[in-house]
Amino acid sequence: MPDALSGTSRAHLGMLLWALFVGLSFPAVGLLSEGLPPLLLTAMRFGIAALVLGPLAWRQSDGRPGLRTLLLYAAMGLCLAGFFGTMFWAAHRVSALSMATLFVSVPLLAYCLGRGLGVEQPAGRLLAILALGAIGALGLAWAENGGDFVGMQLGLGELGFFLGCVASALYPVLSKWGLAGGTLPRQAGLRTFWSLVAGAILIGLMGVLWERPAALLHMNLLDLLLVIYLGVFSSAMTFFLQQRATAALTPGAVTAYSYLVPFVSMLLLFFDQPARMGWHWLPGSLLVVLAIGLLLRRDARGAFRGA
Repeated sequence: MPDALSGTSRAHLGMLLWALFVGLSFPAVGLLSEGLPPLLLTAMRFGIAALVLGPLAWRQSDGRPGLRTLLLYAAMGLCLAGFFGTMFWAAHRVSALSMATLFVSVPLLAYCLGRGLGVEQPAGRLLAILALGAIGALGLAWAENGGDFVGMQLGLGELGFFLGCVASALYPVLSKWGLAGGTLPRQAGLRTFWSLVAGAILIGLMGVLWERPAALLHMNLLDLLLVIYLGVFSSAMTFFLQQRATAALTPGAVTAYSYLVPFVSMLLLFFDQPARMGWHWLPGSLLVVLAIGLLLRRDARGAFRGA
């Protein structure tokens, strides 16, 4: 029983840190100089993250991955490339509110895809928790937009970003499926390293084809330091924490922590602009916190019953 509880608790604690790291990354991204190629910057972040995790992956490695494992890593890298590629493509075609609203679908998509691949069990309570968190995240998006959904539209850009959300949801599902089938190693550092390498290569190729690599020459020292920070904390740490949690939690539970990201961003906004505080932030915040609390309670009870 203690081992089951500690493993589940570590996974949840890690995902709380994941939400904090991701929430803190947005202000850092906002400090980057304008005009830099976003896909190539993302590839740089992933490359730096892979270098940081390289020593850990070397210690955990027991040889070169087999062909089936490499193909699965390539599929996971394709998921990362699909999400970030469509995100940057949609950024100039879709409102921020539409993107935030569509991203709410990721945990529910992860649950449905996980059911399809057999890594999620029928769980009405989890579905209810995910729906509660989705409503809370929508409430935060509503508050961020000044109390209305006027900016929400449905068009080609929204469809493209939704496909990117499907790719994002598929990443932890493939990780769990690979673990369950023995295709992927049990070591989280090793899985994180290879998926980041695959993602860096694919996103880098997309950047070379769609962007101007010469624009990277306009980076200054602050830009370089920010990219290194994002590579270490917003890529290496977050993907490692996500991979570690995937071994103990289901894809739906792992991705549910994305509901906390706008909550963290809201707290940072209040710290920077306290005048924007108002009652309209309260409903979404309470629902998100309640959903995460119910998720923690649900998995704690499951660990007790399974011990």
